[in-house]
Order: sequence, then structure tokens, then C-alpha cells
Amino acid sequence: MSINIFAFAVPFFLFFIGLEYIIGRKYRKNIHHFNESIANLNVGVAERLIDLFTASSFYFFYDYLHRHFALFHFAPSLLLWLALILGTDLLWYWYHRLGHEVNLFWAAHIVHHQSEDFNYTTGTRITILQAVVRTAFWSVLPIIGFPPAMISTVLVIHGLYPFFTHTQLIGNLGILEYLLVTPSHHRVHHASNDIYLDKNYGDMFIIWDKLFGTFAKETVQPQYGLTKSLDSYSFLWQHFHYFIELGMAIRQQRGIGNKLKIILGSPADFDPTIRPKAEKVFWIKSIKQSTPTKLKTYVLIQMAITMGVLFGLLLFEKHIPFGFQVAVAIIILLTLINIGAILEQRRWVFYLEYLRLVGVSLTLWCMSPTPISIIFIAYVIALSFIYFQSLKSYYLQLMYR
Repeated sequence: MSINIFAFAVPFFLFFIGLEYIIGRKYRKNIHHFNESIANLNVGVAERLIDLFTASSFYFFYDYLHRHFALFHFAPSLLLWLALILGTDLLWYWYHRLGHEVNLFWAAHIVHHQSEDFNYTTGTRITILQAVVRTAFWSVLPIIGFPPAMISTVLVIHGLYPFFTHTQLIGNLGILEYLLVTPSHHRVHHASNDIYLDKNYGDMFIIWDKLFGTFAKETVQPQYGLTKSLDSYSFLWQHFHYFIELGMAIRQQRGIGNKLKIILGSPADFDPTIRPKAEKVFWIKSIKQSTPTKLKTYVLIQMAITMGVLFGLLLFEKHIPFGFQVAVAIIILLTLINIGAILEQRRWVFYLEYLRLVGVSLTLWCMSPTPISIIFIAYVIALSFIYFQSLKSYYLQLMYR
């Protein structure tokens, strides 16, 4: 049976996240916070999930460009591999830099910087929107003449390396600090301190920052997150709030020229009064408070099941009907939205629970529409409903007395 080996990225990353957590606890470094870590993993799960339906399209896009527009046709060689790695990283630098300097690109990239923690869970905080923007920059590579297979291989390595720079447990790496992007360099990049803003854009090599004047050395303790905290664990709001704010700012302007100035302008000049207006329109309230143990347990169970389902879906994707893949993907996305709502302790969360339960039941029934399966599903629904009612009573009493 053929399997998708990239599915093992899920347990691979989880292993190092767990290892970092254990080491941090051992040395009494409080670098993981429950709500922040879960919110980070939610974003990472969504990216892996959407990647299931989009990853191959990126390769075909590079292949199409190479076949129709390549200026040269290079034969693979060691020198070409080195040139491709450097070229990929240089394009990343400019993609990343513009992602911080242009509002439209920042709307896609801001999700990666919302967490006020800095650890390996933050490294998973990547969105499919970023992948689309990066692909637009990397489309230069097949046009130059680099083979699509080589590009795809390098991009896998290029996507793996930065995960390990998202940690506070690794200090100065000596001579490597002069060439590679290290955890120290990337801590600077994620910091909201004034002296660290818009610094260290490199992904693998720090040489581009030193060459283009955006390098900063870690000298004082970084404060992580946005300069103005989002104060939300909402899965949807984290992904789309800046697009909404951007749209509201554009509507306030008259004339195409002024609207383009907003779209292509700098986030540093963006009107800070827009966000409170957007939060009011969409009934977003800043609720960042501790999560009770019982709810933490429930969230952890949900995350564990979601991770397991995601792993199985990715591993056996070639043997799973497309319709079933879509149904499971929708259920997982509902779960991620639901988990964010639980972290924010929203009152409407249980309506989403019931919707998700209906989705699971319909999916199971479609896969096996027999009398026995119907009886089993009805039994599961009844038990789940009783459990949800019990949890709902506890939840409402705890939150609203």
C-alpha cells in the first residue's frame, strides 16, 4: 500500500514540541502557555490540512512555468543545488521583508507573529495564504531554469529548517551566528521591542540581512507578539482580522490612488483605530483569561483526536475517496474553530459542538449506510448529547454563574 511519507511531519513536529516542553519544565523555563500553544497548533493543523488539497498544485505550477517560460534548462549538479538553495533563500528574504513592509502581504503573514509565546508551537504557525504569496515569489526559479523537482526538494528543506529557530532554549551558536539564521537571530525577528522591529528577515542564511542592512543582534530580552496584541484565540479572527481591517480602511478612502496607498502602504502607518471598529462590527471581545482544568482536558482530547485523524488522512490520502477527504477536512476545521471558541470561553460554543456532531454522524453514515451503523451512530449521538449537556452546565455555571 502506497502512503504519503509527508504525513510523518505531524508526529515529527509534535515530538520536538514535546521535547522542548519537557526540557523547559526541567530547567524551569516558562516558555509554553496552554492557550497560546493550542492556538498556535490550531493554525499549524489548518495549514497541514489545506496543504493536502493544494501541495501538488504548487509543483504543477512550477512545472508549467518551467516547460513554457524557462530561459535556460540546467542539468542537475552540485553547483546548481547550491545556487538553488541560495536563490531560494534570497527570494525568501524579499518575500519576508515585503511581508512586513506592505499591508497586503502583511495581512497574510501577520498570523505567524500573533503569538506572545516563542517556542516550537510558534514555528507551526503558518497559513496557506503565506504559501500562496511565497509561491508567487519563488515562481522566478522555474523561469530562470531550475528543474521543478529540484525546487520542490529544496522547498521541503527550506520549510523544515526555520521550525528549529523558534526556540528560547538554544543560546548563541558561536561561529554559526555569522552565516546561518539561528534561534537568537529569529528571536529578534519575532520581538516587538522597538530596537528589534523589522529586523532579521532571513530564513536559512543571515547574510542577506547583513548585506541589505536589516540585521540586529540579540542584546536585550525580547518581548514577543505584535506591537498591539490581538488578544484573541479565535481561529477565524486570527486568520482574517487584518484583511477585514484593510477592507474597512480602503472603504474610507476615495479614489483608486488613495485606496492603492492603503493596500501597498506600510503596516507601520496603518490607522490603529480601525481594529476596534472591526472588533465592534464582528462582536469580537478581547477575552484572554485562564482556562479551567476540565476545559483544558476537553481541549486536549479534541486536539489529540484531531491530530490522529489528520495524520491518518494525510498518510492514506491516495486510498481515501475525495468526498470523504473533504467531509473530514470540514469537520477538522469546525473543530479548530470550536477549540478557539472554548479558549475564549464563548457562550455559543455548544451550538458548534452539535453542528460538528451532526457532520461526523452524516459522514459515518455515508461511508456505511447499514442498519447496524445507523443504530451505532444513534447510540454515539445520544451519549455525546448527554456528555455535552453535562459539560455545558458546568461551562455556563463556571463562566456566567
